[in-house]
Amino acid sequence: MTLQDLPPPQDRIAELPDGMRLHYLDAGQGPVVVWLHGSGPGASGHSNFKGNYPAFTAAGFRNIVLDLPGFGRSDKPADAHYNLDFFVSRLSAFLEVIGVSRCTLLGNSLGGAIALGQALARPELVERLILMAPGGVEERETYFQMEGIKRMVATYAAGPMGVEQMRHVMQLQLYDPSQLDDALLAERTAVAATQPANLFSTMLVPNMTERLHELKCPILGFWGTNDNFNPASGAMKILDHAPQARFIMLNRCGHWVQVEHADLFNRSCIDFLTRG
Repeated sequence: MTLQDLPPPQDRIAELPDGMRLHYLDAGQGPVVVWLHGSGPGASGHSNFKGNYPAFTAAGFRNIVLDLPGFGRSDKPADAHYNLDFFVSRLSAFLEVIGVSRCTLLGNSLGGAIALGQALARPELVERLILMAPGGVEERETYFQMEGIKRMVATYAAGPMGVEQMRHVMQLQLYDPSQLDDALLAERTAVAATQPANLFSTMLVPNMTERLHELKCPILGFWGTNDNFNPASGAMKILDHAPQARFIMLNRCGHWVQVEHADLFNRSCIDFLTRG
C-alpha cells in the first residue's frame, strides 16, 4: 500500500475506568505501535508525528497515536499530579481498554520517559522500544539548565501563548527552524490555551538510569547532537546500561529527529520493526 492509498486515521476516544477520556488516532492494521509525544505547551500526537505514522501504516502496522492526559484533545484534569507514575498508570489502563496486550512503544522526550517507565513497570506489554531524545535519564536540575527548557518555562509563565510566543519556544526544537510551519504553530497554540497550570508545575520524571539494565526488549534510539532540551549524552547512558540498545546520532539536528530527518527515521524504524 502506498501513502496515497491510505484511508484517513480513525478519531477515537477511550474512556478509562476512572472516567478519564483519552483521544487517539487509530491507523492501519498489523502489529501495534503506540506513539507517545513530548511535553511542550500545545503538544499532541498529531502535531508530533503527522509526518511519520502514515509510513508505518503503509508498511503494515497498526498505529495508535495517543494524546497524553493534559495534552491534545484528551482530558486535562486541573487537580492531577502529572508525574511519571500518573502517565504510566494511565497508559496501562488505556492499553487495556483498547485491547492491546503487546506492542512497540515509540516515544519522544516525555513520551520516551513514559515508554521507559512502562517497559520497567509492565515488561510483558512491551515488545520493542523506539526512543527519540527520551527524558528520564538525567536529574531534573540537568534538564532545567538546558536552553530550550529555560525558554519554554519562562515563556509559558509569562502568560497566554499566542502564535509568536509559540514560535519563540519551538524555534529551539529544531536545528533548522525554517521547518516550522504556521499551521503547526496555530494547532499547538490552540491546545496550549486549554492546558491547566498544574500540568507543568507538577510534572516530575525520575532518573531511571540505574534501572535500565532491567530492560530486556530491543531498543532503537535517536538523538540530535544539537538538542536544546535533553542533553545528547543521555544516549550513552542507555547504551551503557540497556543490554539490547542501539542508537542513531545525527548532527545538525535538534530535539525532533522524526521531523528534521523524517525519511531516515521512518526507514530506520520500519527496518528495526520488520527485520530486527
